[in-house]
Amino acid sequence: MAVAKISTRAVGNAGEDKACLWLRSRGYEIVARNWRSRRGEIDIIAQKDGVLVFAEVKTLPSGELETLAHELDRRKQKRIVETAQLFLANHRKYKYTAIRFDVLVVDMPDWSEVYHIEDAFSEPV
Repeated sequence: MAVAKISTRAVGNAGEDKACLWLRSRGYEIVARNWRSRRGEIDIIAQKDGVLVFAEVKTLPSGELETLAHELDRRKQKRIVETAQLFLANHRKYKYTAIRFDVLVVDMPDWSEVYHIEDAFSEPV
C-alpha cells in the first residue's frame, strides 16, 4: 500500500497553526494570518506589549540552519518588509506602533518544537 505524501502547503499550514497556538500561549494577540498583498504574504501578524510583530513561520521537519538561511534570504526579507509596509498603509491604526520582524521555526530537528527568533531581521535603512 502506498503512503500518501503530505503536501508542502499542508505542512506549512500545520506549522502556522502550531506557531499561532504557541504565540497565544505566550500572550500574543493574533491580528492576522496569511495577510497577502501584491508584494507578498505575511504568515502571522501578532501584537504584544504595544509591539506589532510580523512573523515568518518556517516549518522544517528535516531542515538545518543552512536550510533556514536559504529559506529566508535577503530577497525574502525585503518582500516581507515591503508587505508589512503595505499592511501598515492599509491599517492606519497601527501608524505609531512599534514593529518587529520575527521568525518562528517549527519542528526543526534538535530544536524546541517552536523556536522563536525575535528581531530576526530589520527593515533596511
